[in-house]
Amino acid sequence: MNKIKFLGTAGARFVVIKQLRKSGGIWLSLDNTNILIDPGPGSLVRCLSSKPKLNPSDLHGVILTHRHIDHSNDINIIIEAMTNGGFKKKGVIFAPSDALEEDPVILKYVRNYVEKIEVLKEKNKYKIGNIQFSTPVKHIHHGVETYGLNIYGKNISISLITDTAYFKNLENYYKGDILILNVVRYSENHKKIDHLTVKDAEKIITINKPKLAILTHFGMTMVKAKPWETAEKLSKKTGVKVIAASDGMEINLDQ
Repeated sequence: MNKIKFLGTAGARFVVIKQLRKSGGIWLSLDNTNILIDPGPGSLVRCLSSKPKLNPSDLHGVILTHRHIDHSNDINIIIEAMTNGGFKKKGVIFAPSDALEEDPVILKYVRNYVEKIEVLKEKNKYKIGNIQFSTPVKHIHHGVETYGLNIYGKNISISLITDTAYFKNLENYYKGDILILNVVRYSENHKKIDHLTVKDAEKIITINKPKLAILTHFGMTMVKAKPWETAEKLSKKTGVKVIAASDGMEINLDQ
């Protein structure tokens, strides 16, 4: 089955460290290819406790959109699990250069366990299994090297706008049939935090008109605002079906 599984929907440090929501990342099964995107804290546990269970040894690869701990904490144990402790060399790891260089989040000893490591760069295209994906633009408003994703299957395209403050024409880079947005903040405040708000999401969804928009990666203000109610309001405002992801939620892409 082609599916998106939200292993966790926590965003920002306080929701993650309190585990008010889980932080396991996104599992995508598409065209007989399995990839794990941003395996944050608890990702391995979330895979193995899923129903039905998700076996990391079935993965073809892992994508890190950026090195922040809520996105990368479990990358090394996932590599171990994917490769049977390194005894079965397999899989591809995609990550920005700063996740691999000085102060790396991907440890050097596990790098030999995988078939290949590819460095993400702006405006590049990549292939894994039967799917392709691209990194259309560097998210310069997030403090570390960060890339969103456009993923292309045979019959569907999926865009992921990962962490970033809104910047001019952001929506032009992500035109997938399904649009996943990391919406950490409910609204602007006096603090400068490099994340999208509900207002930003509304603008992007209104312009792009995807078949389905999914909000995820919630910070404290979004959790308090009840994301499912926010999604319902956005659906009415934009005329697009908008849903809020929940921990363990699965989207059947064949329907």
